[in-house]
Amino acid sequence: MKHPLLTAAVLLITAIGVTLTAQAEQPSSQQQSHQRIELGPRPYFLLSQMNEGPLKSRLERCQNSEPRRTMFSIGHRGAALQFPEHTEESYRAAAKMGAGILECDVTFTKDKELVCRHSQCDLHTTTNILETPLAAKCSKPFTPAQYDAAGNLLAPASAQCCTSDLTVEEFKSLRGKMDAANPMARTVAEYMGGTANFRTDLYAGPSSGTLLTHKESIALFKSLGSKMTPELKAASVTMPFDGFTQQQYAQKMIDEYKAAGVNPRRVFAQSFNIADVLYWIDHEQSFGRQAVYLDDIDPTDTDPNNDLPASFDELRQLHSRGVNIVAPPMWALLSTDNVDRIVPSRYARDIKHAGLDIITWTLERSGILADGDGGWYYQSINNALKNEGSTFEALHVLARDVGVRGVFSDWPATTSYYASCMGLE
Repeated sequence: MKHPLLTAAVLLITAIGVTLTAQAEQPSSQQQSHQRIELGPRPYFLLSQMNEGPLKSRLERCQNSEPRRTMFSIGHRGAALQFPEHTEESYRAAAKMGAGILECDVTFTKDKELVCRHSQCDLHTTTNILETPLAAKCSKPFTPAQYDAAGNLLAPASAQCCTSDLTVEEFKSLRGKMDAANPMARTVAEYMGGTANFRTDLYAGPSSGTLLTHKESIALFKSLGSKMTPELKAASVTMPFDGFTQQQYAQKMIDEYKAAGVNPRRVFAQSFNIADVLYWIDHEQSFGRQAVYLDDIDPTDTDPNNDLPASFDELRQLHSRGVNIVAPPMWALLSTDNVDRIVPSRYARDIKHAGLDIITWTLERSGILADGDGGWYYQSINNALKNEGSTFEALHVLARDVGVRGVFSDWPATTSYYASCMGLE
C-alpha cells in the first residue's frame, strides 16, 4: 500500500507538470496582463463616418467596451500605416492595438542569416542605407533623376540595395524608415523622401526604426504573447545562393521556431510559392498543417501557364494536397450587387466550398476612400466606397459573409475594434 504522503507528493508533482506544460503552450499571464490594449482615435473616427444603419448601430454600442487582443487582427509588417515596417517599434505598436498575430517577412543576408524585410532588395526605400557608408555595397548605387534642358524628366532616380549585399551585422546597423522613394530626386536626401500623404514620418528617426533578425522577432513576439506569421519571401538573387538552396531556406525558417521552443500551433508560415507550402506540409507536418498559401493573382485570369488557383477544381486539388488556408487579397474576395452593396465574390464562395479557410490582406493600406478610389486593395468595390466608414463595411462582409478567419492590417486598431465588438476570437 502506498504511503498517503507519497501519493500526495506524486499528485502534486503531476499537477505541476501539467501546469508547466500548459504554460509552455500559451503566453504567460504576466505577458498577457501587462499588455493593456489601446486603440487610439482611428476606429472611432471611421465609425463616425459610416452611413446610418444596423452595422453602425452595432459598432457604436461597443464604444465604451474594453477592447481585447484577437487573432482576427493581424499586424501587417507591424503597424505600417505610421511606423516603419518590420521594426521593433512597429511590432510593439501593433501588439498594443490588439493584434493577436504579428508578421515578419523573412529574407536573408549575405551570410545567410534570416532577417525581417518585405523584400530582399528594398533597403534603399525602407532604411537609411543610402546615407551611410554601406551605400557603397548596394547592388546598384543611387543614380539621381535626369532632366533635359527644359526641365523634363528623362530618367527617374533609382537605387537597389539588398539584404544579400550585407552581413547580418551590417544590416543591424541600419535604421528603418517609412517605405518610400522620390523618383524625381536629384540628391540622396530627396530620394529618401516621398512618404505617402496618408502616412507619416513622425515615428521614423535616428532613435527609432530598430531592425530585427528573424530570431529577434520570435523572441519579441513571444514576450508580447503574440502568435506569429512569418512569410518566406522570394529571393531576389539566383538560388541556390552560395550553396543555400530554396529548401534549406524554407527549412531554416522553421528551424528557428523549433530552436526557440515555439509551439507549432502559434505559427502560421506563409509563402506565395506553393512549393514552399508543400515542402512544409511534407517535411514539417506540425507547422505545415496551418501553413498559409498566399494568392496574389487575379482569380479571373485563365492563363493556363500560371500555377496559382483560378478555378474551383484547382482549389479542391490544393486542399487534397494538404493546404488548409489560402490568403487572397481583399479585392479578390469582394464584389458588388446591382445596387452597389458589397457582397462576397464568386471566388470567395469557391474557396469556402472547396473546404479551405481564408485569411486576407491588407486593410488600412490605402489612402482616402471618400473620393471613391480605394486603389489596388479595393479595386473590385470602388463603386461602393462612399466614405471612410466603408472600411468597416468591407470588413463586415469579409468577416460575416466571406467568413475569413483573419485580416492583415497596417493599423490593427481597426480590425481589433471590429473583432472585439463582434466577439471574434
